[in-house]
Amino acid sequence: MKTLLCALLATLSLGACASDRGLRDAERLSLYRAHAGEPVASFRYTGSLNGWTPLGDSALAVWTRPRQAYLLSLNGTCTNLDFAQAITITNQFHTVYAKFDKVIVLDRSSINIPCHIREIRPLDVAALKDAEREIRADARVSEREG
Repeated sequence: MKTLLCALLATLSLGACASDRGLRDAERLSLYRAHAGEPVASFRYTGSLNGWTPLGDSALAVWTRPRQAYLLSLNGTCTNLDFAQAITITNQFHTVYAKFDKVIVLDRSSINIPCHIREIRPLDVAALKDAEREIRADARVSEREG
């Protein structure tokens, strides 16, 4: 696991110099995938999110509580996900199901196309936050040395 984290940190620190947003999204998605558990069929959803993070146009992380989050992989691309100001998630009696429910980007267009949830994976939020802190610390050290 430590070797995987070191390789991931090296990749991310090299990618931090890149100006291509897609590359950064791919690296962030890799970080989130590295801290995601096995796929689950569903998660409880009370109708409001504690936060969400787009990870490109086909994945996002949603926080249902401050220390509980899920990585949602979507079928295909989700229009305007990277730039959305708000999203909503369909659910069945306060439960979101993979392969059934959808993420809907709320924007100014009159047509909000639903994005089907392909896979749900719980995130290890504490480990993810630690890894993000390490990456920021490594970037600051690299800046000072460079």
